Amino acid sequence: MSRLIRIMIKLAAFITFSILFLIIGYILVKGLPNIKPSLFALEYTTENVSLFPAIVTTIVMTFLSLLIAAPIGIFSGFYLVEYSKNKNRLVNIIRLTTETLSGIPSIVYGLFGLLFFVTTLGWGFSLLAGAFTLSIMILPLIIRSTEEALLAVPDTLREASFGLGAGKLRTIFKVVLPVAMPGILSGIILGIGRIVGETAALIYTAGTVPKIPNSLFSSARTLAIHMYALSSEGLYTNEANATAVILLIVVIGINGLSSYFTKKLLKGNYNG
Repeated sequence: MSRLIRIMIKLAAFITFSILFLIIGYILVKGLPNIKPSLFALEYTTENVSLFPAIVTTIVMTFLSLLIAAPIGIFSGFYLVEYSKNKNRLVNIIRLTTETLSGIPSIVYGLFGLLFFVTTLGWGFSLLAGAFTLSIMILPLIIRSTEEALLAVPDTLREASFGLGAGKLRTIFKVVLPVAMPGILSGIILGIGRIVGETAALIYTAGTVPKIPNSLFSSARTLAIHMYALSSEGLYTNEANATAVILLIVVIGINGLSSYFTKKLLKGNYNG
């Protein structure tokens, strides 16, 4: 029986990696031959259909969304695990809310952002409206990953810290946080993936203007929207395939940088 389970696990892992490599291979085969210098021009025109403005917008949108969602999500996770009681009514409401938010389709977030941020608050189609909408989308993911990471930290570490005379806050930041950081980072990386690949919510909030934004209230398009716009027009299919390759590289690059800086942070905490 155990041998059958091991075979099934290996088979599932093989199928998963095969699908992953198949998708990546398809993107590279279709996109790499179509990458050309004109795609990286500073300004978008109908002749070069440059994706450089979309790259800048994607990076800015990711930074703004995480700047809003990450502190709220991480501190909410700390509240749920470190400060609240498990049977607290407020905790149950927060968990029910996060689970509900995580199941809402992205198009609904886009309509909410359009009605509230774009129309009611008068921000128009802008980076700010898109960033706030995306931050609400990834907030449940960061909260749940932070909560699970903190629950995985052994209570003996907290008890040892308290026994040495450390306070609650010092224990959290000096003992619990460094141990839980890899789990928290995994939630942030998943949030980055959702930000970079989102289209429906941003079409209704950030707009589709193909230019480098000059303010938080400028309308712009991310790489995912750029790829969608090119493919939907039917005139720039090759350029859309090339954009898919760049989008893949950007996602891998952002995730790699996140992992690198987290490792540096962990090393600094342990040395300190």
